[in-house]
Amino acid sequence: MDLQLQEHVVLITGASGGIGRAVAEAFAAEGARPVLHGFRRFDALREWLAEQPWQERAVAVRADLTQAAEADAAFREAAERFGRVDACVANAGAWPTTDLPIDQVPEERLRGTVEANLWSAIWTARAFFGALRRSGPRADGRGATLVFTGSTAGRFGERGRVDYSLSKAALYGLVRSLKNEIVALDPYGRVNMVEPGWTATARALPELSKPETVRRIVRTMPVRQIARPADIARAMVLLCSPAASRHISGEVLTVAGGMEGRVQWEPEQIDAAAVRRRLDEE
Repeated sequence: MDLQLQEHVVLITGASGGIGRAVAEAFAAEGARPVLHGFRRFDALREWLAEQPWQERAVAVRADLTQAAEADAAFREAAERFGRVDACVANAGAWPTTDLPIDQVPEERLRGTVEANLWSAIWTARAFFGALRRSGPRADGRGATLVFTGSTAGRFGERGRVDYSLSKAALYGLVRSLKNEIVALDPYGRVNMVEPGWTATARALPELSKPETVRRIVRTMPVRQIARPADIARAMVLLCSPAASRHISGEVLTVAGGMEGRVQWEPEQIDAAAVRRRLDEE
C-alpha cells in the first residue's frame, strides 16, 4: 500500500532516542524527508544521521524544546531547508529511572519531568501550528498531521513515577483540543497520539534484563511480548499517512499488547527468556 508520504517533510522531536530513531527510519523508508531534532545528544544524532543511506533527504536540528523560542527556531530552520513542514511527531521526553512516592520526589525532578514531557510537547505543537499558518495547507489536500508520543502510564498511572504519569496524561487534553484547532489552518489536518507501553529502548533494557520485571510487565498483557521501537514507529507512520488514516483525528492508538489494568497471566505462565528472545526477531 502506498502511504502517500513521499517527499513529506516530517519533523521528529527526540530523534536521538531509540523510538525517535526508529520513527526516522520508518518515515525515510516511505520516501519522506525527516527533520531530526536533538538536544543533549545532538552530536551523536548527527553522527548517526551521517551513516544513513537517506541522509541527503534529511537534516538534524538542535533545540531545547522546553523553550518556546527554540522550538519556533527549529521549525523555521526546517522550513528554510525544505519549504514547509507537513507532519510532526512530538516524541521528545524523559523517563525518571528511580521509583519515588510523591512526598519524596524532589521539586527539581517533578518540574523537570513535566517540562521535558508536557511543556516540550506544548511548545512543539505551538511551533508546528505557527509553521502551518505561515505555509498554509498542502495544495494536494494531504492534510498536515501532528502525532504525540504518550504512554500507558498516562492512562493507568505508574506508582513511583507520578511526575511521568501526570505529564503524559495531560497530552489527552492537547490531542482532543488541537484536533479542533488544526482544521482552521488546514481543513484536512489531523492530531492523534500513539500510546506505548513498555518498549525495549536502550534506556529500558537494563530493567528488561530482569526476569521478575518482565513477568510483572507481561502479566497484564494478553500478547506476551514487549514492544520494539519499530512497533511504535510503524504506528506513528500509520497515523501520519494521508492514505491510511485520512479520516482519523483526536484518537489514541495504544501499542501495548492489549495491556489493561488487570492480571492476565500468573508468573509461572510467563517465560521471561522467551519474551526477551522475541525482541530480536524481525
